[in-house]
Amino acid sequence: MTTRGRCLLAAGIAAAGCAVVLDERDMLRVAIFVFALPLLATLVARWARTRLRCTRSLRPHRVAAGSRTEVLLHLSSASRLPTSGVLVEDTVPYAAGAKPRFVIDWLTSGTVELRYPLHPMLRGVHPIGPAVVRVSDPFGLAEFSRRLGEPAGLLVVPRTAKLHGMPVGHGSADSSGPRRARAGHGEQDAIVRQYRHGDDLRKVHWRSTAHRDELMVRMEERPSGGGSTVLLDHRAAAHRGHGTGASVEWAISFAASVCLHLHAHGFPVRLVTEDGAELAGQDAAADQGQATLDALAALRPTHRRELAMPGGLAEERAIIAVLGACSRPALGELIASTAGHTNGLAVLLDVAAWSPGDTGEIADVHEGAQLLTAAGWAVVIAGPGDGLAHTWQRLCEAAKAATGHLEVPS
Repeated sequence: MTTRGRCLLAAGIAAAGCAVVLDERDMLRVAIFVFALPLLATLVARWARTRLRCTRSLRPHRVAAGSRTEVLLHLSSASRLPTSGVLVEDTVPYAAGAKPRFVIDWLTSGTVELRYPLHPMLRGVHPIGPAVVRVSDPFGLAEFSRRLGEPAGLLVVPRTAKLHGMPVGHGSADSSGPRRARAGHGEQDAIVRQYRHGDDLRKVHWRSTAHRDELMVRMEERPSGGGSTVLLDHRAAAHRGHGTGASVEWAISFAASVCLHLHAHGFPVRLVTEDGAELAGQDAAADQGQATLDALAALRPTHRRELAMPGGLAEERAIIAVLGACSRPALGELIASTAGHTNGLAVLLDVAAWSPGDTGEIADVHEGAQLLTAAGWAVVIAGPGDGLAHTWQRLCEAAKAATGHLEVPS
């Protein structure tokens, strides 16, 4: 019962008392009417509430962060009598947009279609609904609310950017591998490269070392169809910022863009996190890119303190690491686990730039870049103002400088 209804109920009781004291039968009749009216309105509003039904649909139900989707609500009443004063408010998470509110003066039998747009800015799986429907009587004496309709899931995938170019290790078999050096008459061709910190000295190729006047190591020839691994660091301790402007969101968007770019050119790619969990397998199928985005949509930062090297890194033709703040021991472990790797590329996030006022201890990103570069990795440092496509282009150029050539797909 609303405030108006309770006041009317109290007035009816007071009028009935006065009618008894003054022995006024007409006043008693008025008092009974005034007292019964809010009670009757309560019964009518409660009955009308039970006759309502609501269904919901999303068009589309899967969108990229920052894109637009539309929600359709179908509200119907099974009552033959019109229902007045219907207020509909759908339940929408803050990350998906503002809560819509509709007022229907009169709802007759049949279905009323309500629609409203959503512009979700943050990736995730957002439940839309249920709708909260408030029904009141024509006099506003009583009001009842009810939750209607099953929630619908809105899948918001990360933002991506169209990338151009391809770093070393993703082209044809003739140009993707390191240079070959003839070991000698009667000996199989050897694949050699420059020595990197942590390489086994027993693999030193002395003939090539003497010829080039620098230490070279022998590598086994890798199959031309080898895949790549995108390593995504999503530790909460390794990132800064909040919401859509957080560094972890930038890292996820960049990793998603790289995976889609490689899939678009038919290259198998495996997406793994810093704790070794595989989010998307190594498959060049057409729907693999969509599966990758769906997995990243529900990804949440972990509380792991250090990197845990995923297995199988040394078996890939290339590894593209998207890293937050990493300590020297963690980077040293990454280098050791990929020793002898053909192509190592890394994007180091300058997480301090995402939160300038943070006084917490953050590893020096430039020191980490020097450590990886010394081990033969192609490294770029990215900040909050760097675009995804521009960072990828810089990474391709760094790979070209590290290996001597750049591959661009046709």
